[in-house]
Parts: sequence; structure tokens; C-alpha cells
Amino acid sequence: MRRTPSRRLFAATLLVASVLAPMTAIPATAVDTAGVDRCDKHECPQDGLGPELTARLDKAIEDVRQEAGIPGVVVGLWMPGKGNYVRATGVADKATGEPMTTGPFFRIGSETKTFTVTALLKLLDDHRIRLDDPISKYIHGVPGGRRITLRHLAEMRSGLFPYSADPGFVQDLLSDPGRSFTPQELLAYGYKHKNTFKPGAQFQYSNSNYVLLGLVIEKVSGHRFVDFLDREVLRPAHLHDTLFPEGAEFPDPHPRGYTNQTLSGEVEDSTDWNPSWGWSAGAMISDLHDLRRWARIVATGTLLSPETQKERLKTLPTGYPGTSYGLGILNSDGWIGHNGSIPGYESVTVYLPSKKATLVILINTDITHEGAEPSSLLGRAITEIVTPDNVYDRPVPPR
Repeated sequence: MRRTPSRRLFAATLLVASVLAPMTAIPATAVDTAGVDRCDKHECPQDGLGPELTARLDKAIEDVRQEAGIPGVVVGLWMPGKGNYVRATGVADKATGEPMTTGPFFRIGSETKTFTVTALLKLLDDHRIRLDDPISKYIHGVPGGRRITLRHLAEMRSGLFPYSADPGFVQDLLSDPGRSFTPQELLAYGYKHKNTFKPGAQFQYSNSNYVLLGLVIEKVSGHRFVDFLDREVLRPAHLHDTLFPEGAEFPDPHPRGYTNQTLSGEVEDSTDWNPSWGWSAGAMISDLHDLRRWARIVATGTLLSPETQKERLKTLPTGYPGTSYGLGILNSDGWIGHNGSIPGYESVTVYLPSKKATLVILINTDITHEGAEPSSLLGRAITEIVTPDNVYDRPVPPR
């Protein structure tokens, strides 16, 4: 059965529900761990997890990669006191067979939301906003905006229709993937629809929420979102290889990305698609090393006051077993962080406080396998081995 693209665009793996044929499996390539650890010996021990555990992880990752037809995979796992595991397998380019390595930049989709909320919470710490302010205080024209708070938006409980699920938006984007969208244009697609429920009544993943938060950040700070993010979040976090592109720019090196979220349903190379349509909900680019650092910053609140971090970590049920959602952050069986999905790429960046462990997964496809997102399949396979009491799993809701 053919999938409808609108059910998955920028869903960050929370709204996806489709069964797709797997891609042709690509033969495994040699593992590459060169230049992996940019950290001191106390933060990132150089020893591995031991030959037996390493072999189990190698096999589990390769089994998932082959079964799900993932072209290339990058995995980083850091477990203080036990060691680390950093691997790249498969290919970065299906046409040339160029092997995947651990160093490239990736589009990280909805992991952008962790950055957006961090920027918002910096304004909270500076007493320039309150989480329970209505969005109408800052942005006019939001349907039901007097009853929708900034907290509702960040928690995905506003009831605003997700613009990326609008058929007109999907048609416009997929007809011209290189075009640029403004935040106002994006929101207009969602505003054509009635709100889906009263604010706070339930969880519904909606990119409309985070485009609005990006506009709030601009309104309150008096700066462009990209500039405020760079000054208040990326620089203080020392994330030198993380950026918010304003168009289709994509620093080298980067793998080619492959998607079937196309008008024809056929697989296409989406590497150079313009991610402006994700804006503050999903346009960012990063790499393995920066995301490893970011995982702990998000989960422990390094950039925020302790009181604000407590607010961030108050997660609420999503309706999917084992998974709750807070202020731009998810909790999957103890693993805290976020995942991302954008045509051609998927990612997972999570931190397990009980073991101070960090897991980062980066792949160059978003094509689901038997209804499951490939990044989630990898996350589950890895954590079932290394943290069986805390298994990361992003379940896909039924259609």
C-alpha cells in the first residue's frame, strides 16, 4: 500500500504511520573510528566496551541495517566506567559506494526542538517571558491564542493543527523541494484547519508549535532566531559544528540522504532539499561529536538554572507506552533527549542519567521498515544489549 507523504513530513518519528518496502541493502564496509574522541580522558575513556560486547553491538547494528535497508549508520555510545563504542558502517553515497565515516555533518530534523526550547528557556531565566503566558501576548492571529500558553506549545499540547500535515503544504513542498518558506507561510497552512482539541487536553506532535516558539524568541529578543540561537546556545555550549542553515546549504563532508517522501513514492536523493520548511522545528545540522556533548547539556541543564531545568524535565504522557514528553524533550524508558526525522536523514540523541550514558545515532535515510522508523530500530537493538533495564524505543502509532 502506498504511503501518503503528509503523514510523515517532519514528524520526528512521533506521528509516522506507514508500511513501506525496504530499500536494497548495501554491503557492510569497514568500521571507522579515526578521530572520534574530542574529549579529555576523564570525560571520554579511550578503552572500548570489551570484545564480547563490541561484537554483539556490531552484529546487532549490522543486522538492523541490512534488514531495514539503511545505506549508512553512525553510532556513538559513551558509558563512563565501562568504555565507549563508536562505529560507522555502510555507505555515505549509494552511487559511488563511498563508505560512511564518523565525521560527517548530518541534517538532524526535529532534534532542532531541543535547541529551540533551550533558547526559549534562556529568556525564561532572564525573566523576559513566563511559560504560562498566552501566545497571543507575543504573536497575533493564532487560532485560540488567548488560551494557548508557551508551555502548551513546548509540551505539544496546544491543539494547533500541524502545518506539515496539510495536503496543500505537502504538495507545494514536494513539487519544489528547493523552495524557501517563511515561518508565516508555514503557519498559514495549519491555520486553515480547526484546532484539534482544547489546550492542555492531550498530546499531539505539531511543528506549528515550534515555529511559533521561534517567532516568540525573535519578538522578545529583538534578534533573528538564527542569531539568538548562535549567541545564547551554540556558542556557550561550545558546539562548533552545529548550525542553523538559512537555505539548502550543507557543510562538507556530508552523506547523501535518501527518502521516499516524494510525489511519486519512488526513492530520491534529498540531500540538497531546502529545510527552511522546518525552520525552528527542524532545520538544523550537526555531527556526532557535537551531539554527544549536547545530549548531556540538554539532560542535565548545563545552560539553564536548576529551577528551569526542573520545569523542562516535567514530562507528561504521550499516549505511547514508555514515552513521555516535556518541554522539547522526550523520556523513553529513562533515556532523555530527542530524535529527528527529515527526508533523507534520521537521528537520535539521548542521555541516560542513571548511568551517565550517551547514545547518538545518525543515518542517511528516513524510509520506514515494516512501519518502524529505522533510527528507532537501531536504538532499541543497541539499548537492549547495553542497558536492558532501560530500552530506548520510539513506537509508531497505528494508522
